[in-house]
Amino acid sequence: MDAILYTSNTGFTERYAKMLAEKTGLPVYALDKSPVPTGAEIIYLGWVMASGVKGYKKAAKKYKVKALCGVCMATTGSQITELRKANSVPANMPVFTMQGGFDITKLHGMYRFMMNTMVKTAGKGLKNKTDRTPEEDEMLEMMLHGGDYVSEEHMKAILDWYREQK
Repeated sequence: MDAILYTSNTGFTERYAKMLAEKTGLPVYALDKSPVPTGAEIIYLGWVMASGVKGYKKAAKKYKVKALCGVCMATTGSQITELRKANSVPANMPVFTMQGGFDITKLHGMYRFMMNTMVKTAGKGLKNKTDRTPEEDEMLEMMLHGGDYVSEEHMKAILDWYREQK
């Protein structure tokens, strides 16, 4: 493995990328500022929007992506099937998700507009639901008040996988 590359919008993915670099000893770079040579083997982290992992397709064209990590609002370990399908991830590549967080004040332009709309519609639906699960309660809280769930605990699966590769 040569490096960790990432695309971040509000900072949660960047924090995970840097934490992962610290644990693995791999260098870490933002995808758009990467000095890593074409064809290098990388771990890629990107933020998730509508099951798309931002920057993944660009990274996959230039590098040998060995593992994909999507940083999302949902619970760590969820949405893997959806991400694999939506991003056309090869069956032999591991996909991981890590719960990041939500801070609408850090979003810009269309992303802020889209998330404001999502918060109003999905948030209202969740708020009115009488039999919410604990995960739905957490999602509603994050939508209404923001939240930061970045933690080393959420990196366990990717770190276990990385250690098995050595």
